[in-house]
Amino acid sequence: MSILVIGLGNILLTDEGIGVHVVNTMKERYTFSPEPEILDGGTLGLDLLHFLEGKDKILLIDAVDFRKEPAHIGVLEDDNIPSQLFTKLSVHHIGLSDLLFAAKLLDMKPSKIRLIGIQPQSLELGLTMTEPIRAIMEDVIDLAVKSLEEWKVACVLRSPQKLSA
Repeated sequence: MSILVIGLGNILLTDEGIGVHVVNTMKERYTFSPEPEILDGGTLGLDLLHFLEGKDKILLIDAVDFRKEPAHIGVLEDDNIPSQLFTKLSVHHIGLSDLLFAAKLLDMKPSKIRLIGIQPQSLELGLTMTEPIRAIMEDVIDLAVKSLEEWKVACVLRSPQKLSA
């Protein structure tokens, strides 16, 4: 089974970069078996399309405007992702929805897609995430790891260090 984990976001815009911070921390902390491809997708949008080819399952982690309180964590799956994002839930709504639409159109859509979305507090220019978002980083990482374990990927902690970002 081929699994891809993509962290999306712009690390120059405070909470917008949470997806990238999560996947980079996962790569530092864990070893995986079988090893999924883990990608800092940044703000690449449609340029990520070729990474989807041949994948069975994709886990996306991104800042999402759920219109909830900051640090709300939501999970969307499969066909609920594009329909939700067309209503502008994600701060990347154009890039991510276009990416998933193109994958479907080209018959490259995997059998399973899961999006872990985090409601940002701030999208201001800055390299440091806000306190509410930093406070839930461990929860988001745990949720991503549990998703991989559900997909039969063993996730072994290298060391119990905490995220300092």
